[in-house]
Amino acid sequence: MNRRLGILAMLGAVAIYGANFGISRHALLNGLTPDDLVALRYGIAGTLLLPVFIRRGVADCAGIGWRRGIVLAIMSGVPMALLMNTGLAMAPASHAAAIGPGTVTVIGVIGSMVLFGVKPSRPIVIGIGVVLAGLAAIGVAGSRTGGPSILVGDLLFLATGLLWGFYPLLLQKWNVGAMTSTAIVSVLSLVYIPVYALLLTPRILAVDPWVVLFHGINQGLLNVILGLWLWGHAVRVLGAATAQRFPPLIPVAGTLLAIPILGEWPPPLQAVGVALIVAGLGLAAFSGWFRRNP
Repeated sequence: MNRRLGILAMLGAVAIYGANFGISRHALLNGLTPDDLVALRYGIAGTLLLPVFIRRGVADCAGIGWRRGIVLAIMSGVPMALLMNTGLAMAPASHAAAIGPGTVTVIGVIGSMVLFGVKPSRPIVIGIGVVLAGLAAIGVAGSRTGGPSILVGDLLFLATGLLWGFYPLLLQKWNVGAMTSTAIVSVLSLVYIPVYALLLTPRILAVDPWVVLFHGINQGLLNVILGLWLWGHAVRVLGAATAQRFPPLIPVAGTLLAIPILGEWPPPLQAVGVALIVAGLGLAAFSGWFRRNP
């Protein structure tokens, strides 16, 4: 029973993260801006997680030190979210769903070799090569079918994946728990709210309040808090080795959900790129991941 619940929790997290690409792009195509989505994301999550941050210590940034906390906030906070949301305003959601997780996997393998002395197995090396081929296919498809804006959007997704990929490596290196890190990133990202309110051009008040409420719930509650809890619960129940088999479903979910949400049907070369990334991620996920260097 616990295992079934763990699988359901992981599938719920995959659905949340996969759907977010299409939902966020829908928001951007219907009146909201990247700045609005970031403000909703961290304004809500940061406020709700402020008590957690305070309980774990303001003086030393929840126990990890302010320098490390600021680095984590850059890696998984406002800069990362702005890059992704700006990219979603320029390129299809399926590109984001494939390029982000694909880049994260590549960075995870390379970073683990450099930081922790682990050696990827042959299937992982092959899987990473397949992922890179898929990323290249999506880049070529974007340059052929959508002009320079889609190519720029894809580059922003690549930059998002670079930041997103280093974030879990630093959590492992610094031994920071999931809820602690989320509280740190969310609370430190609250510094963006006065910048957004005073220096930028908020669109929240010009959009239907129900639309704002919906996207606030999706950004701040589902993606930052619920998604993290579901993922962490699944890892505890299923174990890390089993849990690592699920991330390849994120680009699948993102691409498929973009069809009913946005009506975005991937052209052939893009579909090939997504399929290659999924295949590469799947090969890496089911290969036993890493073995230690002798």
